[in-house]
Amino acid sequence: MDIPAIRAALLTWYDARARTLPWRAPPGARTRTDPYRVWLSEVMLQQTTVPHATPYFHAFTGRWPTVADLAGADDGEVMAAWAGLGYYARARNMLKAARAVTADHGGVFPDTEAGLLALPGVGAYTAAAVAAIAFDRPANVVDGNVERVMARLFAVQTPLPKARPELKRLAAGFVTEARPGDWAQALMDLGATVCRPKSPVCDACPVAFGCEGLKTGDPARYPLKAKKAQRPRRSGFAWVLSDGAGRVALVRRPDSGLLGGMMGLPTSDWSDTPDPTPPMAADWTEAGAVEHVFTHFSLTLTVMTARGRGDFDWRPVQEARDILPTVFKKALERALAQAGAEKAG
Repeated sequence: MDIPAIRAALLTWYDARARTLPWRAPPGARTRTDPYRVWLSEVMLQQTTVPHATPYFHAFTGRWPTVADLAGADDGEVMAAWAGLGYYARARNMLKAARAVTADHGGVFPDTEAGLLALPGVGAYTAAAVAAIAFDRPANVVDGNVERVMARLFAVQTPLPKARPELKRLAAGFVTEARPGDWAQALMDLGATVCRPKSPVCDACPVAFGCEGLKTGDPARYPLKAKKAQRPRRSGFAWVLSDGAGRVALVRRPDSGLLGGMMGLPTSDWSDTPDPTPPMAADWTEAGAVEHVFTHFSLTLTVMTARGRGDFDWRPVQEARDILPTVFKKALERALAQAGAEKAG
């Protein structure tokens, strides 16, 4: 494998075709991007795509333009703004890291992988990405796109996830002191736009000349993947209590655990045999069920509705729509649809 030739070809391609992203400096820029913006984008992109994350990025940087602004933000407001970006544990860790940068580093991000790794919730990938992209450090940045490019370039026969150490080692062989930030982003762009998961555009690939996967005649079969285990299914109850005046009862979820610290509907445990006991006595009526898929399990929530009053956090329906995470928003909409059908009938 002619690594220098592949590096040169990919960087030339990146200079001409780099994606324009709001957290990115242009190729060859002498002034790097604000590390806060790089870090924030990488946290957001861990479980979603660039098109989905971009409006969230604009919203966050418009509302909290610096790491100090984010560090001083109300936890609940940040959690509400995060809704739709995946596990809320990442948002909680994001706040911890912002506060550590502000309190322990004077509002200035550490400029090395080791220093970034010491921040709360910052893992190996994020530390490498910020070090390379924001500070131009020669860090080995390996995400799913890079794994796919390496698996195809070298026709790696070990299936994921066991192949990850090998893929990371192969990627490290391309990292040098020359343009490490651009190199990391060039690999990401290649994987996102050309060396795609399905239907790779090999005719447009600047490194096709060195791709062992292409030589096999079936580059799309790489990376090989081990058979996935079936996602477990759980069930539960969501209790939609209205006061008859356009408000619904919400509760603040515990700080730890799934959707920690978020506002939610009163709900049972989520398990094989959830407890059907409602949060208070009322004339509860079933309004159907909603489905939601989390990363590690699928959930069926039976939606129960009633009118009443009690010791809850009462919010207008539209406000509840705005602040509830998606799974509870689905349950609320199911209850409202049932109420509308009953009224029409």
